[in-house]
Amino acid sequence: MNINATLIGQVIIVFAVLMAAVGYYLGKRKTQSPIITSVLAFFSALVPPVAIIFLFVLVLKNDVKISEN
Repeated sequence: MNINATLIGQVIIVFAVLMAAVGYYLGKRKTQSPIITSVLAFFSALVPPVAIIFLFVLVLKNDVKISEN
């Protein structure tokens, strides 16, 4: 059974981009710095179990209240 390293790399990159998009979306609702959250989600995707834990933490976090001034 051969494992194609190029295919694995492409899957990881697609997963990282997907995690960055989901991290930005959740970061807008749940944190005050969505860009940093998106970057952290992108780099956490290099180790998929860490990315899944990161995603669970964001989902379970309470929403940030936006002040209407």
